[in-house]
Amino acid sequence: MTDPVALTELGRFSKNEANILIGALDAQGIGAVAFDEGASIADGSQFFIPVRVMVDPDDLAEAQAIVAAAAR
Repeated sequence: MTDPVALTELGRFSKNEANILIGALDAQGIGAVAFDEGASIADGSQFFIPVRVMVDPDDLAEAQAIVAAAAR
């Protein structure tokens, strides 16, 4: 049995922000995935539920720095 991949939550963002952030992280060589992107799409609340952006724990500090720089 192999160990599961561990991911850490970088933050929660709107769907569009999450996708932009994932692209920015990818451009810096940091893999990221979105969780909950399609949550509640059937009842029309998809834009009210935040998308969790997840990264490898080893990349968390660098990813946080990228988010902080973008927020300035």
